[in-house]
Amino acid sequence: MPRASATTTKRPTPAQLAPLATRQVAAAPLLPQPQLERLLAVAMERGADFAEVYVERGLLTAVVLEEGRIKSAQTGLTQGVGVRVISGAKVGYAYSDDLEEAALLRTARTAAMIAQGGGSEQSYKVSRTPAPSYYKVPTPLADIDVARKAELVLRADKAARGFDKRITQVNGSYADVTKRIAVGNTLGHYTEDTQDLCRLSVQVVAEGKNKERRTGFYGGGGRVSFSHFDTFTPESVGREAARQAIATLGAAECQAGPQTVVLAPGWSGILLHEAVGHGLEADFIRKGTSLFAGKVGQKVASDLVTVIDDGTVANSRGSINVDDEGVAGERKVLIEKGVLKGYMYDSFNAKLMGQRSTGSGRRESFKHMPLPRMTNTYLAPGDHHPEDIIKEVKRGLYCAHFGGGQVDITNGNFVFEVSEAYQIEDGKLGRPVKNAILIGVGPEALKNVSRVGCDPMPDPGLGTCGKDGQSVPVGVGLPTLRIDNMTVGGTKVA
Repeated sequence: MPRASATTTKRPTPAQLAPLATRQVAAAPLLPQPQLERLLAVAMERGADFAEVYVERGLLTAVVLEEGRIKSAQTGLTQGVGVRVISGAKVGYAYSDDLEEAALLRTARTAAMIAQGGGSEQSYKVSRTPAPSYYKVPTPLADIDVARKAELVLRADKAARGFDKRITQVNGSYADVTKRIAVGNTLGHYTEDTQDLCRLSVQVVAEGKNKERRTGFYGGGGRVSFSHFDTFTPESVGREAARQAIATLGAAECQAGPQTVVLAPGWSGILLHEAVGHGLEADFIRKGTSLFAGKVGQKVASDLVTVIDDGTVANSRGSINVDDEGVAGERKVLIEKGVLKGYMYDSFNAKLMGQRSTGSGRRESFKHMPLPRMTNTYLAPGDHHPEDIIKEVKRGLYCAHFGGGQVDITNGNFVFEVSEAYQIEDGKLGRPVKNAILIGVGPEALKNVSRVGCDPMPDPGLGTCGKDGQSVPVGVGLPTLRIDNMTVGGTKVA
């Protein structure tokens, strides 16, 4: 991938950080339709059930700040073609970043050989399928001067450092991409989409008494115009990251053992994404490795729990007009009032399971095959007021912000680090605690949900989900949520 970088020790000028890629590159055609149809024919020349050509061109920007200065500012172009051939349950996949005719034909033949079909070459025609529009970015992010993007990070750094003198370190980053994709297949479908995506983030370190150090992290973005940062300002990002770090200085050790846990709205939805969402993806269901396999129509959660995966949310980080197989994004009710309603399907697993795609086939880039993945996964709101939810708890833990976590799909076991947490004493938030960890089993945690707030909130646009070595942008959301009898790990035994 062509890439250029500039390292500076002072604020960069527009001339220093001018993008390498031009608007003409962004607007250039992807792959001529006759050439795409030729690739489909070659991919099917050994015989198969299905072939698909995926074309991608992306213009990227990345700015990194350390120690109050822009460390690097990069722009780059990535482009390539992936060819997938399916014969029964066999899949052949090959890709090329060389767009010359001979290289693309070799790529198609390689995918055909891997799938090991048998037959003769035929011709295939594709026709354009209109795509919905859930995100409109009038000026592509690739057309915005890199100096303006670097300015966001510098402003966030200044705000974080100015928040409190105990802030000792600030790291910031800004990244965006203007990506165009085209997908054509032997069913005759052809779809194009343009996907802009950006994120600004800041991580800070605060130092208190006795050299105690605490960190804070915040940021956001989405499939939005650059003007998004006129209201979601870098100053607010820097101050919130700093507030988190300062708030937990002097925190007490978290008490271990079963507790009533209250989750703050918004980013806490990452727990839902990991502990429940992955187990509802069709590849795990088909293989029988998910705890939710074979349970459609069964009670798997509290009556208060309705889980939705929605790729149609306007401008959200996980939204898609079409997935990476060219299927339109959908709003999918996965669990309704505690009853499992369905799964998330890509085209491949849907066909093998006698289902239809739910627009959940996603891939990181042309170098990867699509997999069933989440988009924006959230819990529907309930009827309880957030203040009342906390007031009802005599003793428990309030989880304001989450760090990392992991889940075992086969048994639903999850572990999550809580980066900002507070004791709840007699219905009121008390002192901050540190080293809190939530431990549980996804379905059991859902069954123990006893209150759901009326304050739904999406995350600010932070999420990136990893699966099988691929990363894709996602959104999460949650109203204030109470879970009873949750196992909390800590360093202090009750």
